[in-house]
Amino acid sequence: MPVTLDRREGPYGEVVLRQRGDHFEIIANGTFLMDTSDGRSERLLIDAALGALDGRPAPSVLIGGLGVGFSLAHAAAQPAWGRIAVVEREQAVIDWHREGPLGRMSGAALADPRTTLVHADLVAWLHRTSETYDALCLDIDNGPDWTVTADNDGLYAPAGLAACAARLTPGGVLAVWSAQPSADFEESLRNAGFSGVRTEEIPVARGVPDVVHLAVRPA
Repeated sequence: MPVTLDRREGPYGEVVLRQRGDHFEIIANGTFLMDTSDGRSERLLIDAALGALDGRPAPSVLIGGLGVGFSLAHAAAQPAWGRIAVVEREQAVIDWHREGPLGRMSGAALADPRTTLVHADLVAWLHRTSETYDALCLDIDNGPDWTVTADNDGLYAPAGLAACAARLTPGGVLAVWSAQPSADFEESLRNAGFSGVRTEEIPVARGVPDVVHLAVRPA
């Protein structure tokens, strides 16, 4: 049986940190988001983006969603990356990494001098920042067809994708994690002016595979 370690009511609803055996899991508004049992798909999110950059020297990356820390830890473990920024809107999640048990996943990465942690809503932050990156690796919900938080719909809408394109350098890569494939989202990426749209699948034990949607801002 899982043990609840912390429960918070925030501006976007309830978030819960639970421990199940040796693993931790994050629940948002009653819906399972992620846990520390695997991490393959979160690591693929980083690797697929780096691979699509074709050897660009010291590329910068924005990671949308700190989660349980797999993506950040994997990026910081790779010397190839230059500047690393992480945007997380839930103060509870930040606290669980800074002061709680998730620090075992992310402690070294957060201490890395390349890393900057931004406490902000990703969608709003993309619209207001002037920073640009060589890669955007985004994992803030269960995907374009199944959002846990209604506000996250904006990331996958035309205005959200336009904001993503504006934050990418020419030839930069957008990588978006999803709990299931979405042909409609692929079409949305093309309609937003991205090229090289493709989907990489990550097999799971049961059900449809997790995926990473990849797209390139034309140079």
